[in-house]
Amino acid sequence: VDSIKKAEKEVTIAVTGKYTGVHDAYISILKALEHTAPYYGAKAKVKWIETTNIKTLEDAKRELDGVNGVIVPGGFGTRGVEGKILCVQHVRENKIPFLGLCYGFQLAVVEYARNVLGLEGANTTEIDKGTKYPVIDILPEQKGIKELGGTMRLGGYDAVLSDGVVRKLYGADRVRERHRHRFEVNPAYIEMLESKGLRFSGRSPDGRLMEFLELENHPYFVATQAHPEFTSKPLSPNPLFRGLIEAALKPVVY
Repeated sequence: VDSIKKAEKEVTIAVTGKYTGVHDAYISILKALEHTAPYYGAKAKVKWIETTNIKTLEDAKRELDGVNGVIVPGGFGTRGVEGKILCVQHVRENKIPFLGLCYGFQLAVVEYARNVLGLEGANTTEIDKGTKYPVIDILPEQKGIKELGGTMRLGGYDAVLSDGVVRKLYGADRVRERHRHRFEVNPAYIEMLESKGLRFSGRSPDGRLMEFLELENHPYFVATQAHPEFTSKPLSPNPLFRGLIEAALKPVVY
């Protein structure tokens, strides 16, 4: 294919998570990076980051030293979560290209709420049911559903995109991606988050669910509630992965 160039450059992408010992859990992400890098004449090298070992920002800095981009992927449960949040803080503050997927999207919201809005202890109720600032929560109409599977958003869902990086990458104002999650951005905090610069640039067609976020004045800080890795194909890499690789190949400007 003409658009696939000979790999002359190497780009290192860190993947943070709790399943780093079981790389198959992230096979779709690995494949998406493999599909995408050749379009930019590059080869993607993955650095696995076990976030359970990250307790401080200094730890995050050390673990992420030398990487060109960071993916915080999906996942469930509490293990390694604080380490992931520290990784998000480090890449946000140091202008390192970032792509958050599903849980990574939710943790980017938690990090922003804590460190930019100053909502100390902000969290997802998946981790801390008693958090004073439940910026990620199960929406009220789902709380009555006792069977967990019943509250899960599964399969393809549309999102309406507003102007910004994500819309430019997709080249469309409405996109469809696959989902597998049950927690959402709490509507009570959306206005507050946006007033401090976190842009929800993609929402469900009824405007209630936040699907994509991005930051201005950052080389690439994008996250989605969806799993774009599932729609990435060798001849048509997913746009969000293209954006990440493109940004990761540019020199870091401090």
